[in-house]
Amino acid sequence: MTTPHPQIRPRLWVTTSLAAVLALSSCTSLPPGCPAPQDVKPEQLHGAWTVQLDDSGPKWTLQLGPHPEHRGSLRGELTQGTLRYPVVADLDEGEFTLEESHDGQRIAATWLGKVVPGSCGRALRGERIEPNQQRQVFLIRP
Repeated sequence: MTTPHPQIRPRLWVTTSLAAVLALSSCTSLPPGCPAPQDVKPEQLHGAWTVQLDDSGPKWTLQLGPHPEHRGSLRGELTQGTLRYPVVADLDEGEFTLEESHDGQRIAATWLGKVVPGSCGRALRGERIEPNQQRQVFLIRP
């Protein structure tokens, strides 16, 4: 049996290590121009979104824009058919908070979620929590 040349083993280790690093980095890399969840800005949430509650419930539309009184915050409306609920929201380092009101005065539900990793800021997932602690899973997408 022949013994490998002493320089072959270190080269092989370097080559396989480099291949492993490149493979792992490709698993977590984002497309060019795609922000990481913590880098998504509130302005990127302006516009119309589709909301799915509990994976099977009826879909809602969420319209978000800049809040006129609170810089960096969002204001909008959650709608489904003739139902229209005012909302205010914030996005801070990938953490999404939305307050839903049914009468414009009191909070009917609080939505707590996160920007979905790898979505480039185009998906938010979390829970909608009512004052009685009833919870629904939500997914918000364009």
